[in-house]
Amino acid sequence: MDENHQKACTYIREAASQGAHLAVLPEYHLNAFPPTNPLYLPQTNSQITTKYLQSYQSLAKELNICIVPGTIVENHTPTSENTNTNTDTQPKDPILYNTAYFISNDGTILSSYRKKNIWHPERPYLTSSGSDPHEVFDTPIGKVGLLICWDLAFPEAFRELIAAGAEVVVVPTFWTQYDASPALRAKNPDCEKLFLESVLTARCFENTCGVVFANAAGENEGDGFLGLSRVTMPGVGVVGSLGWEEGVCVVDLDIGLIRDAEENYRVREDLGREGWYYSYRHQGRE
Repeated sequence: MDENHQKACTYIREAASQGAHLAVLPEYHLNAFPPTNPLYLPQTNSQITTKYLQSYQSLAKELNICIVPGTIVENHTPTSENTNTNTDTQPKDPILYNTAYFISNDGTILSSYRKKNIWHPERPYLTSSGSDPHEVFDTPIGKVGLLICWDLAFPEAFRELIAAGAEVVVVPTFWTQYDASPALRAKNPDCEKLFLESVLTARCFENTCGVVFANAAGENEGDGFLGLSRVTMPGVGVVGSLGWEEGVCVVDLDIGLIRDAEENYRVREDLGREGWYYSYRHQGRE
């Protein structure tokens, strides 16, 4: 974890030196996701995760940059000290939340989000945020919402954020080519690449929002990492991207373009009007 953290800090410093106002890291950037490894669960201890989070807060303040430090897996299993009974001696299954934070450029945490839509292989280990609402919050770059990885597959998640006023949706991700089954890869070896490229473009158009997508990348093209980190914007699509390899890409994000797209497509206007006819209509919140 220390090595990955130091590498992440180096990339954030590089982004800041190029004038970036926001740096986004991939999901599971500290230790990937090997839950069956005996070393994994101890790394979710709050003393460990808090140490890294506070380090990113200090770095954000030092560099005057906002940071979304990918995701951090946090252990919220109740202990005997905060339960009503000490008679239950049965070991409890760990309650692990995959959490993304938005740290402002002054080092304060503006918001956090626990992954709602858990990818099938993760479900035996991670806990969903369930019916908790998707929140939108003010940041130095505008109104922002957070999603994580497999949330991309659910347009409803974007719709809830857009109805609440989000202009930019930030999506830390750990998505590889092997997330497609052998049957799908036999039909199309680039199945997951097509999924991401198509969905990321569609989401920014259909929601008149910017999408900042940071995916896990690798050192060797054959390792299965997809990368494809990018920013997509309505009207123009991809405005900056990386390939499968690790790196830094600094992109200009024009909030005015988001407003131009809404003026043209009027998606938010429809979502907020009376008589909206989809059953999952989400009311905007003040």
